[in-house]
Amino acid sequence: MCRIFGHFDAEATPDELRAVAAAQRHGGPDAQTHTSGRGWALGSNRLAVMDPDGGAQPYTLGRGITAVFNGEIYNHRELRERLTARGHTFTGTCDGSVIPALYAEYGAAFADHLDGMFSIALVDLRGEPTLWLVTDEVGMKPLYYRWDAARRHLYFASELPALLSFHAVDASPREAGLDAYLATKTPFGEQTMFEGVRVLPPAATVRVTRAGGMNVTRRPVADERAPHGREAEAAARVHELLRTEVHRLTEADVPVSAITSGGLDSGLVTVLAAERIPGLHSFNIAYTGTWPSDERAFAREVAAYAGTEHHQVEIDPATFPSLLADVVRHLGQPNADPITLSTHALFAAVRDAGFKVALTGDAADELFGGYDRIHRAVHTPSGTDWVPAYVEALAAVPTSLRERLYTPEYRLSVADGGRVSDEIAERLRASTRPDVMSTLTDFEIGERLPAYHLRRVDHLSMAASVEVRLPFCQPSVVRYARSLEAGLKVSGGRRKRVLYAAAQGRLPASVLNRPKQPFTLPVTAMLQPGRPLMEYARDLLSADRLRRRGQLDPARVEALFRTQAHRPDDRAAMAIWSLMVHELWLEQLRPATARRALDQRDLEVAV
Repeated sequence: MCRIFGHFDAEATPDELRAVAAAQRHGGPDAQTHTSGRGWALGSNRLAVMDPDGGAQPYTLGRGITAVFNGEIYNHRELRERLTARGHTFTGTCDGSVIPALYAEYGAAFADHLDGMFSIALVDLRGEPTLWLVTDEVGMKPLYYRWDAARRHLYFASELPALLSFHAVDASPREAGLDAYLATKTPFGEQTMFEGVRVLPPAATVRVTRAGGMNVTRRPVADERAPHGREAEAAARVHELLRTEVHRLTEADVPVSAITSGGLDSGLVTVLAAERIPGLHSFNIAYTGTWPSDERAFAREVAAYAGTEHHQVEIDPATFPSLLADVVRHLGQPNADPITLSTHALFAAVRDAGFKVALTGDAADELFGGYDRIHRAVHTPSGTDWVPAYVEALAAVPTSLRERLYTPEYRLSVADGGRVSDEIAERLRASTRPDVMSTLTDFEIGERLPAYHLRRVDHLSMAASVEVRLPFCQPSVVRYARSLEAGLKVSGGRRKRVLYAAAQGRLPASVLNRPKQPFTLPVTAMLQPGRPLMEYARDLLSADRLRRRGQLDPARVEALFRTQAHRPDDRAAMAIWSLMVHELWLEQLRPATARRALDQRDLEVAV
């Protein structure tokens, strides 16, 4: 696991490259390296998980092929055997070392042979200099970039703060970004909160040359037809696939742990991992004091059932203001889910306990229909439009409240530019999939999962130098889940029907039968007068600050605080939280913007 960065057909000074590496060093503290040639550079920050004493990047083949890699390739042993039989030699056992030889054999199609999570950058100098960028099928390892089409300059990095460390990459916020963020909790698709900065989609293969520019293609995702229409057969297959993948993902040259929230998804992963790792360590997070939705008792039950050595992590809500600043900085752009605080603190505890790898149950809800919005959409009466309610459920702040919070000028700007929520609704209605569940599954896995969920998990785990492995995101599990009919996912009042069936007899009954509750921060209870989080929010969202920005009406925001103080509810609390995160992100941009202005002035003076 690493962080990668570089540029192509562009320039960056050695000091710039060192600054980029430093900005994401937490994701690869074990080694920082870069190599460069005429108009290009590739760099890596390494977190040594496989072959810790070897595996140095960049990986090369002769003088013509150079690659850097972020992620894990789980089938590297099979690939190494195949490539050895074709005459290639390897000096170590690091998973990424197979990449140059694999590219030499298969060219642009080399990514089709990889099973794992990855973003890869490869320069081929054997003919016309060419840069290749590839991402995995689900988007577990993000790669951000800035492409200047006029100058044919490309810059890229695994994290936004690192990318913005290149002098040529502007840090200007998008004017429409606030509305897009509040409509979806974080930017969806390839868009970011910055002008001109994008993120590669899942299953991307990118070719960049001087003559041809930058071309992004999406590798086709295999569509599988489920041979099992009955719950018992489908459940047995889900268990078989998940067990196989969890066991494979326990392979590492460093200790492996598991995250155990106390629910079905992480509980099943923990139990399956414990089959392969004697004395597996499991981790759960809670908050000091008494708060709603505390899951520690359920997590202890799972840990006792699996026989793990369990770690109960607690964080003090008084530390949240300082913790939130770190979270926003590592994410690089706003994410409105309050779980970000818990995630960041949890992985710091995993690292402090001596673990570099953690298995989690992320993505099960997207695959198997665990969300209420999916259940409601699938069960919308025939002839009724399910799209508006589904799109509204994605928002951090409901549409009617968003528009009341905006200044007249910003409201007009949003209307003129087009609302993200309207774009999403149009895409959903234009789907050619055979039913509502297929349309939802495509959107949840292809759009929301990588943007809202996987980037958050990646950035906040790697902030603590911890590699997260995601059994539910393995292609075999994803493809089978895609193929299941709606009734095997949601039926009547049941969600994740086939996954619950797969876990029967393999988790404590109390965990299987408990009501579903999200693993999140009890933000409504914590945003109360006199509590540290509420005072911090009031300071960040002061009238003076909001007037300077010109997007939010200070009087309307103050009304939110009054509502939360006297009649606290989830809607007002989530709106305050979301606006607070956005404002903190803008505050963190100010030093970078000021520095760029000075850099530009110095350049003009020099010229």
